[in-house]
Amino acid sequence: MIADIDGNASVSNATGKPLTKRGEATRTRLLEAAEVVFAEQGYHEASIVKITERAGIGLGTFYLYFDSKQSIFEALVIDLNRRVRHSMAEAMAGTSDRIAAERAGFAGFFRFTAQHPALYRVVREAEFVSPEVLKLHYTRIVEGYEAGLARAKESGDIDRRLDPEVTAWALMGMGELIGMRFLLWERDENGLPPAQLDERVFTAMTQMIDNALAPRREGNHDD
Repeated sequence: MIADIDGNASVSNATGKPLTKRGEATRTRLLEAAEVVFAEQGYHEASIVKITERAGIGLGTFYLYFDSKQSIFEALVIDLNRRVRHSMAEAMAGTSDRIAAERAGFAGFFRFTAQHPALYRVVREAEFVSPEVLKLHYTRIVEGYEAGLARAKESGDIDRRLDPEVTAWALMGMGELIGMRFLLWERDENGLPPAQLDERVFTAMTQMIDNALAPRREGNHDD
């Protein structure tokens, strides 16, 4: 699962003015606190007060960066999206071919998911809190993913019969559900989630992806 990375656009506060380094650090603390609060309590039970208390930041300071609970929620979805795409792209850098890049990209996705399980709850709640941001989250991932598959198809690195758009959405859905089942839902005897995806699961999934993407000889649909 591979995606492009946004350029380093400057971050602004609630007034639209660019942030100083100190301001960026404060905004990051608020987003980190929001990630925990929204994941643990859900959007409707979460509050600005709970977020600022966890961040150790005054309530008045919050409004220098966000104008509502919904605005910080939407900013969090976008921030998680940026970070998970960065994790995937960083993992696949330097791979030798598209199928190897797929394995590495998925490994990056699962590492991020294990470290940030909030990704699942926050993104799923976005369906009801902010549908447009939910759509943005998925389309930002797919745009770069689809482009990479199209290039690999053109070069013969993957099966030329594949539709890059449909393939991108299908693989993204596979990764999301595998992560949900084997990272989000899994617990050890102490009730703790795994620190990483089980190697057996990762191998089984990537074998299936290898078989789906591998180039086929002309006229042979069985190899």
